[in-house]
Amino acid sequence: MEKSGISANNDDITVDISVKGLVQGVGFRPFIYRIAVKNNIKGWVENRNDCVQIKAQGKKSDIDLFSRAIEEQAPEAANIFSIKVSVSSPGQYTDFIIAESKSTSEKITEISPDIAVCSECLHDMKTQEHRIGYPFINCTNCGPRFSIIKDLPYDRDKTTMKEFVMCNKCEKEYEDITDRRFHAQPVACSLCGPHYELALGDKRINDLNDILEEVARLIQQGKIIAVKGIGGFHIMCSAVDEEAVKRLRNLKHREGKPFAVMFSGSGSLKEYADVSDKEEEILKTWRRPIVLLKAKKELAESVCVGFDTIGAMLPYMPFHYLLFEKPDTPAVVLTSGNLSDEPIVVGNAQAIRRLSQISDAVLTYNRDIYNRTDDSVVFVVNNTERVIRRSRGYAPSPVRVTLDVEGIIAAGAELVNCFCIGKENQAIMSQHIGDLKNLETLDFYSETIDQYKKLFRFDPVLFVHDKHPDYLSTKYALESGIPVTSVQHHHAHIASCMAEYGLDETVIGVSLDGTGYGDDGNIWGGEFLVCDLADHTRYSHFEYIPMPGGDRAVEEPWRMAVAYLYNIYKNEIFLLDNHIVDIAGNDKLKLIIQAIEKNINCPLTSSAGRLFDAVAAITGVCTVSKFHAEAPMRLESVIDRNIKERYDCETGREISFGKTIRGVVDDLRKGVPVPVISAKFHNTVISAIFDVVSEIRTNKDINKIVLSGGVFQNRYLLKGTEDALHNGGFDVYSHSAIPTNDGGIALGQIMIAAKRRQIR
Repeated sequence: MEKSGISANNDDITVDISVKGLVQGVGFRPFIYRIAVKNNIKGWVENRNDCVQIKAQGKKSDIDLFSRAIEEQAPEAANIFSIKVSVSSPGQYTDFIIAESKSTSEKITEISPDIAVCSECLHDMKTQEHRIGYPFINCTNCGPRFSIIKDLPYDRDKTTMKEFVMCNKCEKEYEDITDRRFHAQPVACSLCGPHYELALGDKRINDLNDILEEVARLIQQGKIIAVKGIGGFHIMCSAVDEEAVKRLRNLKHREGKPFAVMFSGSGSLKEYADVSDKEEEILKTWRRPIVLLKAKKELAESVCVGFDTIGAMLPYMPFHYLLFEKPDTPAVVLTSGNLSDEPIVVGNAQAIRRLSQISDAVLTYNRDIYNRTDDSVVFVVNNTERVIRRSRGYAPSPVRVTLDVEGIIAAGAELVNCFCIGKENQAIMSQHIGDLKNLETLDFYSETIDQYKKLFRFDPVLFVHDKHPDYLSTKYALESGIPVTSVQHHHAHIASCMAEYGLDETVIGVSLDGTGYGDDGNIWGGEFLVCDLADHTRYSHFEYIPMPGGDRAVEEPWRMAVAYLYNIYKNEIFLLDNHIVDIAGNDKLKLIIQAIEKNINCPLTSSAGRLFDAVAAITGVCTVSKFHAEAPMRLESVIDRNIKERYDCETGREISFGKTIRGVVDDLRKGVPVPVISAKFHNTVISAIFDVVSEIRTNKDINKIVLSGGVFQNRYLLKGTEDALHNGGFDVYSHSAIPTNDGGIALGQIMIAAKRRQIR
């Protein structure tokens, strides 16, 4: 807390208090009002677009207690960044009031993410006459926020609740300082608020009890329902009904990717998954993300499709709790409401038109979603939360950074895209946008950029993009009419992790992923960099291997297996006792080898992701991928965690895994179980990372290691690498709040651009 000019005696004084951070949409003004009255403070509190501003008059001792209470007793979802207290000229104040909000400049305050319904509201839903069973109950501590806000300051008339006029009861609560709904902007009840409607063919059901009975009945009958959530529609069916889940897979054309599951509560969850204390803590936070857990008991087979994990979440909307009160509904699949790779649907008419193709009923409500948000996804490694999809509950909370990023917009990458805008020392990352592969997602991207410009009063002066010339995000930046600059993909990965921890110095960066456009025009992905925020030098990398068929090799890992095997065995590949030879067949194998030798559509790659693809294919774990990164995920899922052995490999300025592949092939020939081979392979990669960074430390005298890139979503690899480096005396930094995958790229881009601008 920063104070200036406050005297030491206990006379009456008047102070201005400016509070910055996440202090709007979390019940902050009502909280200030209550502690002001409690401490005999006169004056006012108001929302401004850049802060919460307080005028406080009282005895110095009361002002001190009041100021400390702001910091120590703030609402759970609040996140105070700074409190500045300065002496002000006295005023004539007779009480303490909440003043009308003001928009005073182009500066902005933080916008609250959406907050899961609180326990007090769940109690009120059973006891308050006008809210008995009301599925949109909320208060200053919970409810929709980012998904409904259109502009700042955060007031009802700047949200999609503007259309709902408060009834006398709600208005009385809204104006009553002793009430938990005092100045709760989305406050509503069954008399005046939003309501649900169930579309069942041509039939429409509006009574909530009838809707709940019908939805529960449909689930138990194996039907599929589209359900409007906080930030978009979901598709729901029973998670224990194999026929229902298989049917959903077929309708969504989603062959292999696991579905997320919402459990009725901790009891039912723990029946199906192992849950650590840290994982349970995260599951129950107000953010309510999907948490990847170790599976214990199988749900319907098609939910997890052979993986040893469950993407689990707990209820976060009042409707979820009401539905789970119905018998025989312990868990439901709750997956994004979209078709194929399109963005999640948000509009009622679009949902009925589009999602009726894959669902038997569509459940809507009549409050608009303004900002589209998917569910967030996290996992826990070394007792630390790791966000891998940052959206509902997390966005748009900014990352506070050490550089001035004002006016810079970062385009992000192609896959799992997020963009980022800069306001002073705040990097504001968008919610998860998705893969920029089609017009619908590009429209969502463009629409959200426009919304952020308005919402955050953002005027871009510099657009930073990935070096890859064919990314749609790159093309969008180049066509924006704004001055542009480019950043190398893996440098951006390392810079994003540096930004998360406030690092602005030279570090060793280990960036392992699937694809990134390299400085030499090749496809990078197994990179060891010596870098700071301004620049990077490539110290070492995984050896270059051809990618037969280019991008087809990503979808067909057996192609990478052929490339690695041919690199090692040459024409002896035809004599290998390995199923890859049988899969390809002699004719196709000869064509691929010919393409490799003549360099026909065989770009070179140093990608760690492609190495994992090759081993997954050689071992038979996955030869054709039905979704992005399936092969490495399946290779991880079969690891025998008791195995400590590893294969040989050659490290140096180029890291060769030829001996590793030979070891894998030999073990397969000997009948060594695949889980053992997978463990030995992972242990080899961990050992190679340690050996290379140890060499760099010796030669460059750098002890700080930054780990980034999508391959570090592999929990076994991340834990093993962190443990080895910590034991080796390194200072290790890996992602926690920011995705290690390409969803974090934009943060790195904006930091690199800001640093280069600073030193120009």
